[in-house]
Amino acid sequence: MEDLKKQAAMAAVDYVKSGMKLGLGTGTTVKYAIEEIGRLLKTGELTDISAVPSSESTRFLALESGIPLTELDGNVPLDLYIDGADEVDFSLNLIKGGGGALTREKILAASSEYSIIVVDESKISESLGDKWSVPVEVMPFGAGLVKSFITEMGFTFTQRQNKMNNSAFITDNGNYIFDVKTGPIENPGELDSYLNYCPGIIEHGVFPDMTDLLIIGTEEGVKQIVPEQEDLQEE
Repeated sequence: MEDLKKQAAMAAVDYVKSGMKLGLGTGTTVKYAIEEIGRLLKTGELTDISAVPSSESTRFLALESGIPLTELDGNVPLDLYIDGADEVDFSLNLIKGGGGALTREKILAASSEYSIIVVDESKISESLGDKWSVPVEVMPFGAGLVKSFITEMGFTFTQRQNKMNNSAFITDNGNYIFDVKTGPIENPGELDSYLNYCPGIIEHGVFPDMTDLLIIGTEEGVKQIVPEQEDLQEE
C-alpha cells in the first residue's frame, strides 16, 4: 500500500503552483507530498512557497525538506490544503485523526480555498465507521463529562495510549484522544453537530463535506474524484 500512497501523493503535488500558501496535514501519506514539494523547491521547479503545518511532526518534516513555514494568522485563506484520511465514504466525507492532529487539520481545511485528500484504496468504505473509530480530542478537565456524554449516545470508546510507555496520548494542544466506536455512520453531518454540542470536546475526526478533490492510489492507477461524481462506489 505504501507505493499506492506515494503515487497518490505525487498526483496531489501536481496541483501545487509557485506562490502558493499551503496547509500541510499529518501522516504517512502526506509525508510523500511534503518531501516532493521540498525536492521541487530545491530544483527551482517551485518557488515562493510557504506552508502552515498541522502538527509538530509535520513542522519538523517540512523544515527538514526545505519548505518555508508561516503562521495561519494573516494568511487566511490558504490556497491549498493537502492531507490524508483514515476512512472515506462514497460521498467523500472523512474520518481523520489517526495521527492525533485532527483539530489543527480541521482548522487548516476550513481555512483553505481548496482541499485535496490523498488515500490508497483500502481507505474507502460504504459508510464512515465501517473500518475506523472516530477520534475525539478532549480537554482533560472535561474528560469525565465527555465519557458520560459518549456513553449516553450508546457508543463505546477507548482512551488513546502512547505505544512506547502506555501512558495517555497527549495531542500537540495538550489534550486527550478518545477513539469512539460508532459503527456505520448514517449521517456524518448530524454526528458532527451532535459531538460539537458537548462541552469538553475540543474537536472530533468527522470531516463532513470538506473535500474538494479525492485522489486514490489503486492497483489500476491513480484516480481523482470530485464530490459531484458518483463513480466512487465502483472502487
